Amino acid sequence: MNKSLFTNILDAESFVYSKFGKGESFDVGVKNAHIWSIPTLFVYMNGLIDSTTLTQILTLTQSTQSNMKRKNEIDEIEAMNSYFPYHSVTVFDSKDAWLSAILSGQLGIVTNGGFVFTIDVRSYPGRQPEEPDNEKVIRGSRDGFTENILQNTALVRRRIRDVSLRFELTQLSTRGKTDTVVAYIKGLANEEHIEYIRERMKKIHHDGLTMTDKSLEEWLFKQNFHPVPFVRYTERADTCAAHLLEGHIAIIVDTSPSVILIPTTIFHHLQHAEEYRQAPLIGTLVRFMRFSGFLLSLILLPFWYLLVKETGHTPQFMSYIGPKEMGNVPLFAQIMIADLGLEFLRLAAIHTPTPLSTAMGLVAAIVIGQIAIDVGLWIPEVVLYTAVSAIFTFALPSYELSVAAKIFRNMLLVATLSFGSNGFFIGLLLTFMYLVSIKPMGVPYLWPLVPFFPKALARILIRFPSSNGAVRPFIVNSPQRNRS
Repeated sequence: MNKSLFTNILDAESFVYSKFGKGESFDVGVKNAHIWSIPTLFVYMNGLIDSTTLTQILTLTQSTQSNMKRKNEIDEIEAMNSYFPYHSVTVFDSKDAWLSAILSGQLGIVTNGGFVFTIDVRSYPGRQPEEPDNEKVIRGSRDGFTENILQNTALVRRRIRDVSLRFELTQLSTRGKTDTVVAYIKGLANEEHIEYIRERMKKIHHDGLTMTDKSLEEWLFKQNFHPVPFVRYTERADTCAAHLLEGHIAIIVDTSPSVILIPTTIFHHLQHAEEYRQAPLIGTLVRFMRFSGFLLSLILLPFWYLLVKETGHTPQFMSYIGPKEMGNVPLFAQIMIADLGLEFLRLAAIHTPTPLSTAMGLVAAIVIGQIAIDVGLWIPEVVLYTAVSAIFTFALPSYELSVAAKIFRNMLLVATLSFGSNGFFIGLLLTFMYLVSIKPMGVPYLWPLVPFFPKALARILIRFPSSNGAVRPFIVNSPQRNRS
């Protein structure tokens, strides 16, 4: 039984002004009107509601008569529900929940009897779905997630027409009240993983998640100073849908165009939608190239430096490796300066307007690079191997993993400088042991390599045909492993 929260609309108006301030925020709309003969107070946020739909609704109320036989103003709830059958009408018994709904873009209504409602006529500002820059494909859909949480859930729902698909909505943070959706397919996703996310979200006590999904990741998984990503981000709706069908969980945060996918391993960060848009053989070759690119981005530069530093370990057939002249600057310093220069070039490209970024890249690559070689700051081999390592890094589909690879590469360089070949191989071992030790959500980060699952590893390395009887990954612990 719903109760009236205010004595009348004047009481409600005073409450609203006490919260928002009278005339202090231009985007807060507070209007008195009538729906039929019922005095009504409207409260809304300009820019978050569809004003055209609202105008149509209110215009119709002035030209029609209510079919309800009201009894001493107690049938106002029934009257509202009968007149707005095609709009989401919610009756509230909490003032704070009602205000929160208004701040999310819904139209707040208070009748003279003190009953409060909201009508969902939201229209969030934002761009239309378009192909994300970070996950482009040659063939495939060109729509991607946007900053609108309603559009994002619709893009997923369009691809998975299953009544078991769930979108659990919650609001996180005390002041920001960020809308967050936990998406999963009931019966496919593991209930323990879902409950883990629910419990973690309940423990978030903060005033706002300003960086949306990244802030949420740090709260959920206590990432601290780990360089590797614990979740996978995607801006493609088809990639999100594919993971949901595998038993994964997706977390959609309002105002963010990327979606969090969990649980994941390091191999999820090395996969791309393009592999599944090509023939299985071609997809397998592309996947091998990407895996090889990750390993080479990690060890190519430190290994070359090792061969130059300890020429006695260089095989005869690789005698061409190594500079003929060392230059005026120590070789290690050359490598670090060149690598750091590429990072500054990347940052400059991000903050440079698009029409100027190409010209800036040409100037930096040709003019600065060539002059640095001519004056003896760098030797040509340093520029070559640093650039090749950067290309391998850019080939990784996960930006977060590519940054982690750069950190590990520089650590290997320092270890090689300090301890020679022993430092290089011990550094590799420590990196491997670190990756083995990570278990976000209890899932081994290097699964199925460690622990070793040969059949699962074969499916990771080889892009099998879709009709090859695939099962859901072991790490999601799905109640239904068979995908038929």
